[in-house]
Amino acid sequence: MATIILGIETSCDDTAAAVLIDGKLHANVVAQQLEHQTHGGVIPELASRAHVQRIIPVVEAALSKANIDKNDLTAVAYTQGPGLLGSLLVGNAFAKSLSLALNIPLIAVHHMQAHLLVHFIDDEYPTPSFPFLGLTVSGGHTQLVRVENSSSFTILGETKDDAAGEAFDKTGKMLGLPYPAGPIMDRYAKKGQPRFSFGKPNVDGLDFSFSGLKTSVLYFLRQEQDKNKNFIEENLYDLCASIQNSIIEILTNKVKKAISETGLQQLVLGGGVSANSGLRQALEQINIAVYLPPLPYTTDNAAMIAIAGHLKLKDGKSSLLTSEPKARISI
Repeated sequence: MATIILGIETSCDDTAAAVLIDGKLHANVVAQQLEHQTHGGVIPELASRAHVQRIIPVVEAALSKANIDKNDLTAVAYTQGPGLLGSLLVGNAFAKSLSLALNIPLIAVHHMQAHLLVHFIDDEYPTPSFPFLGLTVSGGHTQLVRVENSSSFTILGETKDDAAGEAFDKTGKMLGLPYPAGPIMDRYAKKGQPRFSFGKPNVDGLDFSFSGLKTSVLYFLRQEQDKNKNFIEENLYDLCASIQNSIIEILTNKVKKAISETGLQQLVLGGGVSANSGLRQALEQINIAVYLPPLPYTTDNAAMIAIAGHLKLKDGKSSLLTSEPKARISI
């Protein structure tokens, strides 16, 4: 009998649902909340209200696309955290209700674990083997993780302040770019040269820091604009290339150090910033096996929640109906 998992993702501002049949993806539906762009960032209250409005249509669309009736489901997996608590509550309540109504297992999934486990979806893309080194890079997280198996994750290093995606967005805002700035900076960087230098953090071990870089960019721009008020406009592409190059250098230096210390010869990338073309190119230059997520799986999506739930169910693991969403939760 087929194992059919419904995955639900509502950690931030994307309402998503996916259907996985025996580990193979049959539907992956995402409804983006574009209304946050005018505010320069995600407004938590607006996000949670939008999830309430969209979760039923999104789930229905995923089931329809997969040609599955809800009564055929084996289990329902949902994002427990980390994320915006109001948004998480919507997915949590819906998943619990469906689990209870259909009398099927409920599976709580860690959002950042799922970003790395998305590579195990059974399709045409190569799959890593355990153990491996994981790099998660997003707007809220930057972590180096040792992954022993689908349920054992050990943090080797993490950011002490801003995450990589946050550094992109905040420095992009300094350049006058709209939110989210990261994808725009990536496009502009391809047209420029990394000819400007910024301060690099000196952080022990495998931890990261991006706040110093952000401050360095701020002071540099102020200094140059005092000389030429049109400095940003006249050098926008080169500024984007320089900032992106600095962020990538911080990330890749720590990855190389982690490889040296752990001896792991596989690197798995996950998270929203994993879509950055410069980062993908830089990591592919490292002399180990590198697994880059397909672009549709880089942003928040329910396919990764479904595969994480599938792997947990294979290991005989499920969650109680009393499980609660958690805005902060260790990987």
